[in-house]
Amino acid sequence: SLTVSSTKLIECSTNSFSPESVQLVDGAGLCSGRVEVKSNQSWASVCEADFDRQDAEVVCRELGCGAPAALQGGLYGEGEGQTWDKEFQCKGKESLLLDCDTSDRKNKTCLPGNAVGLTCSEPDDVRLVGGGSRCAGGVEWYDQGEWRTVGAADWKRRDVAAVVCRQLGCGSTVSVPPGNTTRGIRVYCEGDESSLRECFRSYDLHPGLTVICSDLLVQPDIFLTDPMGGVSRAHQGPEMFRGYNFTITCSTQPQYPGGSFHLTFTGSNRTQTQPAVNHSAAFLFPAADDSHQGNYRCVYDNYVFSHNFSSESELLSLTITGN
Repeated sequence: SLTVSSTKLIECSTNSFSPESVQLVDGAGLCSGRVEVKSNQSWASVCEADFDRQDAEVVCRELGCGAPAALQGGLYGEGEGQTWDKEFQCKGKESLLLDCDTSDRKNKTCLPGNAVGLTCSEPDDVRLVGGGSRCAGGVEWYDQGEWRTVGAADWKRRDVAAVVCRQLGCGSTVSVPPGNTTRGIRVYCEGDESSLRECFRSYDLHPGLTVICSDLLVQPDIFLTDPMGGVSRAHQGPEMFRGYNFTITCSTQPQYPGGSFHLTFTGSNRTQTQPAVNHSAAFLFPAADDSHQGNYRCVYDNYVFSHNFSSESELLSLTITGN
């Protein structure tokens, strides 16, 4: 949305990227097949019990496909290699499957017929390019086998931009900077359509359309580090013993330089602020006591494209235990 001694430490940080980490095999194309993950230079099938809808959303996004359409064990065979030995715990917003948290598998064996198969919908036919975010940049439409520049008449630019932001799930329009004249697709929308496919189009010279949408920044991550180096994520409901120090870290993917993190604490309506250094910030706390119990959230703010943007992490609910 737009705006936008004993010690404890809360940190925000980025995840590492691992190209070509997942594939769908034995399906009809790139966007369907048995889920396989690269492990030690070989590919391993994933058991259905270790994979859910949120994991599927990340895989489909990583492969450049649309949303998950079907998820079923044994749908595309078993494969002949090993089975992935972890359970994925994606939130659904990650860019890469190997950015997701994992845990040890509850079941040590994966029965025949349980290798998970995934079918993603076909890729979106509209994208924003060159803006450092999937929610900002020049509009392109996949048409007749190639990506073509999209433009609009001056009096229709805001209407077309509204449809683009809606179609991409990127919130509302923030700005529509002027573009250079080029040949491509001229689009005429009323502004309430769900996708550009519902708008009238023609092929001629026009100023290319650039769109900045409100959901520009990806959701930041939040995690807690204890004195022994253990890391707890928001969904794990971390606990901390009284008297021990801890750190809460806020982090985001490296979209844009700069920005700042605000760590909010609902227990006392306190907010701490630090600049984002290498896309993260660490908040150090004194010895834990009951006053530290409550809900923490990272809010990432940045000023880009002449506007203020912000994005919030999940809530991290901290419980204080012990004497």
